[in-house]
Amino acid sequence: MEAYPDLHLDITMTDAEFDIVEARFDAGVRLGEVLEQDMLAVPVSSAQRHCAVASPKYLATRAAPLHSQDLTGHVCIGWRPRPDAAPYRGEFTENGRDFDVAVDPALSTYDLGLMIRTACAGAGITFGMVETFQPYLTNGKLVPLLEDFCPPFDGFYLYYPKRHRQPLKLRVLIDHVRTHR
Repeated sequence: MEAYPDLHLDITMTDAEFDIVEARFDAGVRLGEVLEQDMLAVPVSSAQRHCAVASPKYLATRAAPLHSQDLTGHVCIGWRPRPDAAPYRGEFTENGRDFDVAVDPALSTYDLGLMIRTACAGAGITFGMVETFQPYLTNGKLVPLLEDFCPPFDGFYLYYPKRHRQPLKLRVLIDHVRTHR
């Protein structure tokens, strides 16, 4: 920003999926697996991984699941991207086949902080990206589960529509991402 003092950015954070062109945004950030085909994209992160986690306190009272199908016998904490959305389904891979497991969460929330605090308190198993849980995995408050079923997948991308003339602020952002990734 120091190099472009007259450039003003407006950054909107949301988990809602929408058409950035229709909403008049210059660009967005999204996981590679859900990018629209007609968009250009620049990687902004390394590969990501989904995981299931629980606290040692929870695992002291219940055996750790050995297979993703075992999750249906556990207390689970659900996350949803917005209040009116269904809870996220745990995403797994076995023998090269991707699948997801729907659980009936005892608690669902769209507040990641609440989801993490509840899992750390021993209330159940929850799902998300390793990056989300990393500080709690590092300090031992959470334990990863089902790691053999959670391979890496494409990370996040800055994506934008194909245009003959890109606004200066978008060109600057793309160059910055390519240089500092």
